[in-house]
Amino acid sequence: MLADIPVEKETLNALKTMGLTDYETRAYVALTSVISGTATELSEASNVPRSKIYVVLKSLVKKGFVEMSRGKPLQFTVIPPHEVFKRSRNEIKETMDKAEAELNMVYETQIPNVPAPIWLVHGPEKIVNKELEIISRAEESLIIMAGFMFKEEPPKLKEVIQKAIKRGVNVRIIIMPHSIVDEEMIDVSQVLQNLDCDLKLLQIPNIKMVLRDKKEMIMAFSKFSGESAVSKTSIGIWNQYWEFVETIEGIYEFVWNNELFKEVKI
Repeated sequence: MLADIPVEKETLNALKTMGLTDYETRAYVALTSVISGTATELSEASNVPRSKIYVVLKSLVKKGFVEMSRGKPLQFTVIPPHEVFKRSRNEIKETMDKAEAELNMVYETQIPNVPAPIWLVHGPEKIVNKELEIISRAEESLIIMAGFMFKEEPPKLKEVIQKAIKRGVNVRIIIMPHSIVDEEMIDVSQVLQNLDCDLKLLQIPNIKMVLRDKKEMIMAFSKFSGESAVSKTSIGIWNQYWEFVETIEGIYEFVWNNELFKEVKI
């Protein structure tokens, strides 16, 4: 443990996530307490051995956590944590974004090669996450039909749909204005009606689906108790059989272009 410097374990772990070794973490935490000091002083404050302290401090200088002043003896000054964390946070985010983009590209390229690209998705959280994932991949077209939605789902959908619209994706939505899930009323239309896309409020069955680019879709169902969906029973069918997707899209087109279901006024 650091001598006389009470620091939470989570803080130490955060510094290690930012690329510091155990000794570097000890030295940096010590410096935040003393602000500036010589190698000897910092060795005592941090419990880093004197034989290691110069190497540790110079590494911290190189990594941008500490400044070094020339002279005899050398003086080391801490760079304020808010500056260090802001820079590291941006670097970590940039690295994560690049990694996510690269792995997503690999993932999306390989999914169609899976022999039977049909999966069951259980539970509302996983279903919504898969919907958001599919929407984020839309390049040309996106159609959504929702006879019900889960709690907190509408604003999440709105965010990714807005991004799709900005990418030039043609978006059409058919929804029920309200859902009842786990005996709680979910106001859907008030969240989604302001989207800059084609939207219809229709009295449709208690299913929901998201289709993109005639390539991929998820269809979700839930057991109902009266008029209320029971979220824990929800199950989604996610697939990339284009023939099946094309068939379901044909059904959607029929619903969209014909007065098969009653329009709902709000």
